[in-house]
Amino acid sequence: MQARMVDISAKSDVIRIAVAEGFIKLRKETVEAIKEGKTPKGDVLNTASIAAILAVKKTPEIIPMCHPIPITSVSINFDIEDEGVKVVCTVKSFGKTGVEMEALTGVSVALLTIWDMVKSMEKDESGNYPNTAIQWIRVVEKRKEK
Repeated sequence: MQARMVDISAKSDVIRIAVAEGFIKLRKETVEAIKEGKTPKGDVLNTASIAAILAVKKTPEIIPMCHPIPITSVSINFDIEDEGVKVVCTVKSFGKTGVEMEALTGVSVALLTIWDMVKSMEKDESGNYPNTAIQWIRVVEKRKEK
């Protein structure tokens, strides 16, 4: 079997938008520390936001068949809930192919960054993470604007 990138040459350039979301389940104490800015590694959400934006821009470098595309906008939003943090990543481009993989990559890296930033608070006595979980990563919207 031969791998090949999809030929998008004949497609029209249009505005393309994708929104992806995901959730990280955390201990209530960890959520409170994030809210209060009292985590050992610093500002969790700001760091996760920067990491997500960088990941969006580097998506074609880590997912082999993604086309390098001009990203015109990235926004990362967080909803702090009692049981964890919901991340929403919106990506916009003007080009020939969609940006859902970029939005999914942004959400995934934001969630991984949150985990990294709070992992010392999430560990149990044996060094494991029995309650921490990344969940529900999905595309919630994909559209073209002409």
